[in-house]
Amino acid sequence: MIPTREEALNLLKQYNNEESHIHHAIAVESTMRHFAEIFHEDPDLWGIVGILHDIDWEKTSSTPEQHCHLAPEILRKAGVDENIIHAVVSHGFGICSDVEPENQMERTLFTIDELTGLVITAGLVRPSKSLADLELKSVKKKWKDKAFARGVNREIIKLGAEKMNMPLDDVINETIIALRPVEKLIGM
Repeated sequence: MIPTREEALNLLKQYNNEESHIHHAIAVESTMRHFAEIFHEDPDLWGIVGILHDIDWEKTSSTPEQHCHLAPEILRKAGVDENIIHAVVSHGFGICSDVEPENQMERTLFTIDELTGLVITAGLVRPSKSLADLELKSVKKKWKDKAFARGVNREIIKLGAEKMNMPLDDVINETIIALRPVEKLIGM
């Protein structure tokens, strides 16, 4: 079964209570939908994957190496389609999962999961505290500062952009564009 957006959000909220995790899911959903349109894919499916990708995070946050390992059981119990489950598990490739992203949807999720955090943080430190006036050059400047958004794995983002077969600058710029319409929904 491919859940509706409402069903996916309800399922996510059964396992994640922290507002920051819900905001992250919405940010990834919006970005996945945006890239689905760029790649002429199904934005509803890609958005659902974005919502559900961290479904086991609150259960595994104290043991991050277990992240993506509880998700299959949770999602299967809910009757979620195996393609969504594979995508969810593959976003942790090389970090907490040995399941490699196999298609454009999975490669995009792998890339933008980390990137959304960097872009949002770059927007929050602007005087406007907004993405409306955030530009690629600002994110690239922050990218070089290893102390900025220290938890964001820039190597994963670079590898992901290569796997997506898109220049890194384009991936960053499209992520900025994708997040602008939902900035209020994600707590900005």
